[in-house]
Amino acid sequence: MDQHPRNAEMGPTAADCPPLHATPRNPDRPTLGGDVAAIAEQLGTPFMPWQRLVADVAMEVDPATGLLAYREVDLTTPRQSGKTTLELAVLVHRCRTWARSRALYSAQDRIHARLKWEDDHVATLDRSPFVGEYRVRYQRGDEAIRWHNGSRHGITAPGEKAGHSDVLDLAVADEAWGLEDSRLEQGLSPTMITRPQPQLWVVSTAGTHRSAYLRGKVDAGRARVGAGQRSTVAYFEWSAPEGSDPADPATWRATMPALGRTVREATIAHEFERLDLADFCRAYLNWWPGEIPADWQVITEADWRALADPSSAPVDPVAFGADVTPDRSHAAIAAAGRRLDELDHAEVVDHRPGTGWVVGRLVELADRWHPCAIVLDDTGPAASLIAPLEAAGLEVLKPSTRARAAADSGFYDAVTDTRTLRYRPHPSLDAAVAGAAKRPLGDAWAWARRGLSVDIYPLVAVSLARWGHATRAHLVGGMPAMYA
Repeated sequence: MDQHPRNAEMGPTAADCPPLHATPRNPDRPTLGGDVAAIAEQLGTPFMPWQRLVADVAMEVDPATGLLAYREVDLTTPRQSGKTTLELAVLVHRCRTWARSRALYSAQDRIHARLKWEDDHVATLDRSPFVGEYRVRYQRGDEAIRWHNGSRHGITAPGEKAGHSDVLDLAVADEAWGLEDSRLEQGLSPTMITRPQPQLWVVSTAGTHRSAYLRGKVDAGRARVGAGQRSTVAYFEWSAPEGSDPADPATWRATMPALGRTVREATIAHEFERLDLADFCRAYLNWWPGEIPADWQVITEADWRALADPSSAPVDPVAFGADVTPDRSHAAIAAAGRRLDELDHAEVVDHRPGTGWVVGRLVELADRWHPCAIVLDDTGPAASLIAPLEAAGLEVLKPSTRARAAADSGFYDAVTDTRTLRYRPHPSLDAAVAGAAKRPLGDAWAWARRGLSVDIYPLVAVSLARWGHATRAHLVGGMPAMYA
């Protein structure tokens, strides 16, 4: 029975979300994965399909020896996938199954290791049916869950000697991205060589440029899996394939094995809006710095440059759009219309620091050119300009959420599909298009406002202006227009 029933509000399930790289299950070997899964269920955190997949492979038993087949398990997944649940089940299974086992949990430093051990490991056990099988020692430097069968489940951290001189059966190096070298493994490995079936688990989300230790594990694991090589090291990785769109929910569903179960799609959409793109990609797509796209994610540079026309000019009527950066440090006014050759025209008319100049400039442009539309998004940072514009006698067109999506996707289509748009080059517009990303808006999408390396307000302004012209231009006629 599915122990993680999907909440109808959580979106599509990721039950079948496969790993991008994984050591395959050897059907000729029995596995203790089911026993580990049973422990997880007793701890109140039943395994999701991805956790069971890892456990079944990692806990394979060599039929010739009756011992665990893998001495090392390397695992990388997006954040909030349930790594702690899997780690704790493995630790508890080891301590309960084989008496007098020695197990250590490590994180990037002692503070994090102690917090995870006390707040998650001990607290979860204290709510479980195993509560009478152990006692806990909290003494600093000797923290341990001491099982009545002689097993011990303690903690250590990089740079410490704790556990390095004792025999060790199981070590879990969590958040391994924080390890800049192999000193922790070098300290632990000698303590495991005399044990009959030791295991080292290296678990993490993708790291940074400084995460040399974990990067070495990832590169080696990918190479082994890609070549179909069998060894005593099992490797698993859930990450987005290179070239995936970070803003596309389909990418999230194919990458995050807990999505739709313990993580809501709406939560990830909020994270995409909140975080810098690089931080989002590392945390939720499990991408390393060199795998994170920088520019030209949505519109390619070749497509954009091919439509530049410094002499482009529309015929009257035109439409104006305006937008403001979220921090209100800059604003832009854009114009859109139709050229004599029936192609669409777009340009940035004005672009300055601050916002105090926008209302006066739009009043001036409206008096001179009598636009068919002036468009501002009343849900964005430019919303504060609407009241003073209306007080000045201007009608402001405020697109609905659906219309906003149509404005942005319509601009995209005109550049990449029909190629009916021509624009006057402007540095701020070029930078905005280069750094743009999508954000989901129901079944459609709009330009992302957060999590970007650039401010996209000029792109928002031209998209709104083009939509305003498409919506209102048929109501009036006109003549060639220029913007002074």
